Amino acid sequence: MDSIVIGSGFGGIASALRLRAKNHNVTLIEKHDDLGGRARVFKKNGFTFDAGPTVITAPYLINELFELFNKNSQSYIKLKPLNIWYRFIFEDGSKFDYSGNEENMKEQIEKINKDDFIGYEKLVNFTKKIFDKGFTELSDVPFDKPLFMFKQIPSLLKLKSYKSVYSLVSSYIKDDKLRRLLSMHPLLVGGNPFTTTSIYGLILYLEKKWGIHYSMGGTGQIINGLEKLMIEENIKIIKGKEVKKLISINKKITSVELEDGTQLKANNVVCNADPPAVYSNLINEKFNTIFKWKMKRMEYSMGLFVYYFGTKKKYENIEHHTIKFGEKYEEHLNDIFNNKVLNKDISYYLHRPTATDEAMAPKGNDCFYVLVPVPNNQSGINWKEKGDEMKNLVIDKMQDLMPDLRENIIEDFYLTPDYFERELNTKFGSGFSIQPKFTQSAYFRFHNKSEIYDGLYFVGAGTHPGAGVPGVLSSAKVLDKII
Repeated sequence: MDSIVIGSGFGGIASALRLRAKNHNVTLIEKHDDLGGRARVFKKNGFTFDAGPTVITAPYLINELFELFNKNSQSYIKLKPLNIWYRFIFEDGSKFDYSGNEENMKEQIEKINKDDFIGYEKLVNFTKKIFDKGFTELSDVPFDKPLFMFKQIPSLLKLKSYKSVYSLVSSYIKDDKLRRLLSMHPLLVGGNPFTTTSIYGLILYLEKKWGIHYSMGGTGQIINGLEKLMIEENIKIIKGKEVKKLISINKKITSVELEDGTQLKANNVVCNADPPAVYSNLINEKFNTIFKWKMKRMEYSMGLFVYYFGTKKKYENIEHHTIKFGEKYEEHLNDIFNNKVLNKDISYYLHRPTATDEAMAPKGNDCFYVLVPVPNNQSGINWKEKGDEMKNLVIDKMQDLMPDLRENIIEDFYLTPDYFERELNTKFGSGFSIQPKFTQSAYFRFHNKSEIYDGLYFVGAGTHPGAGVPGVLSSAKVLDKII
């Protein structure tokens, strides 16, 4: 059985390994000269910058890939649990250290609002119920049949899936600051907390269950370890070649065509590429009316502005993960997701790997990236004009936390939604493919087994169960059940 995997993000690599464990002859094709997709690595003058995911949860999903071949993941990668998961900083300068230490959580919550700790405990208990259903039971199950989806509706209604994450949190929590920090998880997978189905509240419990980890050497070291495993298991890896066309006969995908005209035959083609981009750009056929409507109605995640920088000064007061909220929350998210305009009252996520791993920067230096949610490219924003302006705004906003930052930056560059659209082939430069709304979840996402073609499958952010490292690794487990 010959299988081709297009794209080498976590979903693509996991799929290649799972197919190889079934004795398929697997070829992995990656357009870049390096593997990783969103999890690529950039190296600049002694600084190592992870391009994308930095929060590692549910590490067992990574370990499983090594166990498929009776190998110990610790011989390839080293994951380190973090004590403080996120430091939240509010516009008034107040801080909250979010972690798995419940005594510490209680103390901080009661300091803000004494009554909200009881609500917090109830919220955690409720998200466990969502987790048990949405993650444990359904995250690695195919949702390609309407009847199966229909059977889940009573459970989903009982779990209040019709509510948004923010609405669910607000039903337990009264304080506005606590509502913000306990409802922010959809932003980690491309969703607006005010419109994302409360099913994604399971992320809150998922973090509680396994904690948050950092891969020593960066997330890129996980990719390196998995690449080593693929080579050991005789998976053929083609780098620096882009798939330009999927070829079908009678609605059965038979081969792929590379940019140089080479055609490679396959029984199965697994796309870790963004489903809407695949259907729009790699297949030259007309779709039926229902599928065209499905494509047209999809709403896409926000875009990302990511600023990478190294400093000659060490900022020891900055935690590994920091989330800084702007003054306005709902209004700002509304500008990003609905109005699709830039707003100067930004919120951001700041990653400082050197807080845990000094090897990520030259001795005595510090390494960072700051990620800012922005509108996707449906906005029409000209990032060639706005990029430097956004960079300077971000530096100005961070000066409160990091004094004299501008004078201490010695290495920097940034990525905009244009990078995601051009280099990662995501439609409209979205950071996480389609939004995780209820009407775009499970059966209503792009199916893992193509609705249109035999022999075509999808893994990654745009298909079930969704974005985030646990989500895309679970999408490869779905593949296990359908191929």
